[in-house]
Amino acid sequence: MELLGIITPVLAICVICLVFLLGRKKSRKGERLPPGPTPLPILGNLMQLNLKNIPESLCKLAQEYGPVYTVYFGLKPTVVLHGYEAVKEALIDQGGEFLGRGTFPIISDAQNGHGILFSNGETWKEMRRFSLMTLRNFGMGKRTIEEKIREEAQWLVEELRKTKAHPVDPSFIFSSAACNVICSILFRERFEYHDEKFLFLMNLLNANFRQINSPWIQIYNLWPKLMKHLPGEHKSFLKRAKAIKHFILQKVKEHQESLDQSNPQDYIDCFLIKMEQEKQNPTSEFHLENLAVCGSNLFAGGTETTMYTLRYSVLLLMRHPEVQAKVHEEIDRVIGHNQSPSMQDKMKMPYTEAVLHEIQRYSKLFPYSVPHAVIQDTKFRQYIIPKGTTVFPLLSSVLYDSKEFPNPEKFDPGHFLDESGRFRKTDYFVPFSLGKRVCIGEGLARMELFLLLTTILQNFSLKPLVEPKELKTQPVICKIVSIPPPFKLCFIPR
Repeated sequence: MELLGIITPVLAICVICLVFLLGRKKSRKGERLPPGPTPLPILGNLMQLNLKNIPESLCKLAQEYGPVYTVYFGLKPTVVLHGYEAVKEALIDQGGEFLGRGTFPIISDAQNGHGILFSNGETWKEMRRFSLMTLRNFGMGKRTIEEKIREEAQWLVEELRKTKAHPVDPSFIFSSAACNVICSILFRERFEYHDEKFLFLMNLLNANFRQINSPWIQIYNLWPKLMKHLPGEHKSFLKRAKAIKHFILQKVKEHQESLDQSNPQDYIDCFLIKMEQEKQNPTSEFHLENLAVCGSNLFAGGTETTMYTLRYSVLLLMRHPEVQAKVHEEIDRVIGHNQSPSMQDKMKMPYTEAVLHEIQRYSKLFPYSVPHAVIQDTKFRQYIIPKGTTVFPLLSSVLYDSKEFPNPEKFDPGHFLDESGRFRKTDYFVPFSLGKRVCIGEGLARMELFLLLTTILQNFSLKPLVEPKELKTQPVICKIVSIPPPFKLCFIPR
């Protein structure tokens, strides 16, 4: 009986391995996927990765297998692109073939193929085209997005003044400011930072963004068919995602009751007008579910990402007080203290622009792009990538390219300045990804970062609680998102 108890699990493991190998052999028939490390049954290559820093592990594998290789996350193959040439070749030169969105099961189950970020085909084309046009033309001659951000920047300064130069974790204040910018675009409304409804929305967004890096979500993404039937934190993620959509739909209902089709005021108004125009089209993509998910995408892409970038910004400026001093000098010389920063000032401030670019390069907030997928069997270099295969463009490998950015591990605004001190553009600056799937909010994000950070530095000096050289700047979590270490600081009025 004891021997039988040992033999049974051994036989089970052998059967699993055999099924895995046969399935893998069958799936590779007629395919020439790039080479890569040999995967294990069920787990794939997970045991060969540092799960606390997956991007770093993927970069190390590129040293052995080259700039294009295959890894298995569980049972599914993923093609990894390392370095500028491979990323550019796929996302720009062959952008039409790499246009698909790779699978991300927890998001897929929350959004059901709707919205902008994780949709495909006609849904993606229609929602992206409409959203880009609406963001670019926002206001219809009324208040522009820049004016809304400048207004929010002043509210942010007032909130920072309330700290009275005492130590504070700025995360909540930064996140509130970024969230209010999205609220003003979506439904022409901003909230007081401690408004009950606003705090409810913020808690939903913060919790889901933090949880996206959690082991529960990673496990769900590996084995979604199994995990969706089991209890765990993934259930809370899906519940919060549903609550965010419900919050947006409540605002939609208010808009429907007061809509003036000749005078749209915000994103929701524009979407509702488009819905009315296409109400006779049975295949129209303009319906409430797409509106709710598009709104969720804008919140997800524009709130926590901006907050974390601002956190990295103040952390790096405290770590490098000589850089902070130069930014202060440029702000004082170009803008002064009697007017708030505007986008017109940006062209006259090459050093500040270089600092903002270096913050985004150094922090590599998203080490790899949101997963792509090939939309057809695709010949890429000497390989054949089958339709639907997930593709990871390693953005961190471009942002840390040692030929383009000497000493990439060092924070140095000089990476974006020429010999004359003028701002230097480079194709290797890819924090928003590349190609047709480039981040829809790139223009908004650039504007927010410039206006919010310059307004903060116009009014405050950033004082750490320890010696600058003692500040840690490396992320505490580096998976889908690079999370900066926790810290507090004092905002000293200037």
